[in-house]
Amino acid sequence: MGLMESADKPQDRLARALAEDMAGVNALIRDRMASEHAPRIPEVTAHLVEAGGKRLRPMMTLAAARLCGYAGPYHIHLAATVEFIHTATLLHDDVVDESKQRRGRPTANLLWDNKSSVLVGDYLFARSFQLMTDSGNMRVLSILSNASAVIAEGEVLQLTAAQDLKTDEGIYLQVIRGKTAALFAAATEVGGVIAGAPDDQVAALHAYGDALGIAFQIVDDLLDYGGTSAVIGKNVGDDFRERKLTLPVIKAVAAADAEERAFWSRVIEKGDQREGDLEQAMALMARHGTLEATRAEALSWANRAKDALTPLPRHELRDMLRDLADYVVERVA
Repeated sequence: MGLMESADKPQDRLARALAEDMAGVNALIRDRMASEHAPRIPEVTAHLVEAGGKRLRPMMTLAAARLCGYAGPYHIHLAATVEFIHTATLLHDDVVDESKQRRGRPTANLLWDNKSSVLVGDYLFARSFQLMTDSGNMRVLSILSNASAVIAEGEVLQLTAAQDLKTDEGIYLQVIRGKTAALFAAATEVGGVIAGAPDDQVAALHAYGDALGIAFQIVDDLLDYGGTSAVIGKNVGDDFRERKLTLPVIKAVAAADAEERAFWSRVIEKGDQREGDLEQAMALMARHGTLEATRAEALSWANRAKDALTPLPRHELRDMLRDLADYVVERVA
């Protein structure tokens, strides 16, 4: 998902500050996505990796390591690991969701096929595990491998929770903690670990990534009902059409009367969607103020992310990470 265009975005400032490191990450990604025997692997991988994504997660790893004073080479490997895990999950997600567009371009499963997307995603997961062992740090391996398991668990939970009107805000939080926040948290945490930062700073980096990831996903879900295709990199209303119970809808269901609940049951649980149903859904969310309430929750999580940075050393990168938390929610301000 792309972040909207503006003058001097926080991730652009991060990219400039980390330009040398990011060049190393990109070179390593290109090297490790190569395959001597299966040329489709670099074809499919390059389609996503070179698609203009912001490399937000690997930049968070690099920033955390530098912020904590790291001078060694392995933050490059860990940042590439994070990007490979992220890319693998995108390939799998697009198959599961039967998506046709990502970052404003056709998805890999549309250009090639589902088999290629799933198997190349598997290859990238395997590559990520090879990369994360390069540092020789067992704690790093534990954090990233645990995050990979949590991501998969979150995606499976979403399968059962997404179309069940009994899904509440607690289950939603569990889903997005898995599918999005787990990798954000691991990305920042391993940067501190590889730098040998004190435990309180490592914990602060984890808390920052977790809160930022939650804010990021809430905003993503909110934009599906109020963004533009250019901003969100997919079609507005896709979550509705895919019958996903995201936070704006969960709040609307919780406030629904019997007639409204019957509508939600028809369009989400039964999948009986008709002309004008998206507009009706938007009207119900407006009636109950659920978009505003969802926006307030995103802001709250962004503030938690900023507060989490307090124990970390004063540094321009800390300020950029703080600005990033503000920027994530400015998209829906």
